[in-house]
Amino acid sequence: MSPVEDPYSGFSPGFFARADESDDSVFYDVPRLVTHIDDRAIAALGPLYAELIGSGRILDLMSSWISHLSTPPTHLTVLGMNDHELGQNPMADEQVVHDLNLDPSLPFADGSFDGAICTVSVDYLTKPFEVFTEMARVLTPGGTFVCTFSNRCFPTKAIRGWGATDDLTHLTIVSEYFRRSTGWGEPQVRTVFPPGSQGDPLYAVWAATTVGS
Repeated sequence: MSPVEDPYSGFSPGFFARADESDDSVFYDVPRLVTHIDDRAIAALGPLYAELIGSGRILDLMSSWISHLSTPPTHLTVLGMNDHELGQNPMADEQVVHDLNLDPSLPFADGSFDGAICTVSVDYLTKPFEVFTEMARVLTPGGTFVCTFSNRCFPTKAIRGWGATDDLTHLTIVSEYFRRSTGWGEPQVRTVFPPGSQGDPLYAVWAATTVGS
C-alpha cells in the first residue's frame, strides 16, 4: 500500500490532542506495577502473540514491567517511559527509555526485529503515523507488528479522538495507522473478546511489513 500524502488529513481538529498536554515524563515518572486488563484478557495475549509474531527478536513498544508473552523470545527489547518498570520485566534482555510523543523516531537500526507488539498503549500516541513508519523500518521484511487494546485507559493521556469513539471504531483507527504509514501490508483485525461478554473486551490489529519497504 502507498501511504497518503498527509496521513493526518480527514481527522477532526484536536483528534490527536490530549486533555493533559503536560510533559509525559512527569505523568509516567511514578512506577505503576499494575495490570490494565483483567486476568482473562491477559491470558489470551500470550497465545495471540505466539500465533502472530513467533519468538524471534521482539520489540515490546510502550512497554512496562510485563510483556504478556507466553515464553521468552530469542531476544526481547522493551521500550517505555519508566526505567523502574522496565527493569522489573523478567523477560527483557534490553530496556530503552524513550518518549515517542516527544520523538517518534526509534533508536534502532533497520531490520533489528522480527516482530513487535504494543499492548493497551496505542491510544496514547500523538504522532502515530511517524511511529508506525518507524516500526516498519526496524522490522525485517515480513515482520509483524501487533497492537492490542481494550476499553481501559488513562483518559487524560489518551488522544481525544480515542475517547470520543467506541471500541469497534478503534479497530478502524488503528487500521488507518497502518494504511496511512509507509511500509505495511493490509492490516488485519480480530475481536478476541467482544463487548458485552464477561470481563474486559479485547481487540487486536496487526500488519506485516512489505518486502523492500
